[in-house]
Amino acid sequence: MYFEQLEVGMTVDTAPASIKKEKMLDFARVYDNVPLHTDEDFAKSTPFGRLLAPGVMSFLEVWAKYLEVDFFGDQLLAGKSTKIEWLRPVFADDVLTGKATVTKLEKRSEKNGLAEITIDVYNQKCELVLKNITEAIVKCNVK
Repeated sequence: MYFEQLEVGMTVDTAPASIKKEKMLDFARVYDNVPLHTDEDFAKSTPFGRLLAPGVMSFLEVWAKYLEVDFFGDQLLAGKSTKIEWLRPVFADDVLTGKATVTKLEKRSEKNGLAEITIDVYNQKCELVLKNITEAIVKCNVK
């Protein structure tokens, strides 16, 4: 979708993303190797009572689903930034869904514009578990 076709308030929902325990552990061992993510006995002693999924992994599981239905398609030129805010814990077997909303548009030149997408991610209990704000550079429909 070209920059001119985007409108603030446009939304798209992602397909569900399941957090699988083995994938969670594999990811944590490589990228976030802390006991809260990898040591079940330690995790039982925390206020959470069980292993937490790494926050970046939780985001990436939903991000992969977002990319299947993203707003931009071939008109995406580049990502500019992303910010993730973790609001609630995510556990093995949680099912996450995202609602992506165009929250800001800024034309940069006749060739491209900056689109801000906010993705609210919910677990199977409809609790907001994380929020992501991503800026992307999107091609204009230059004629």
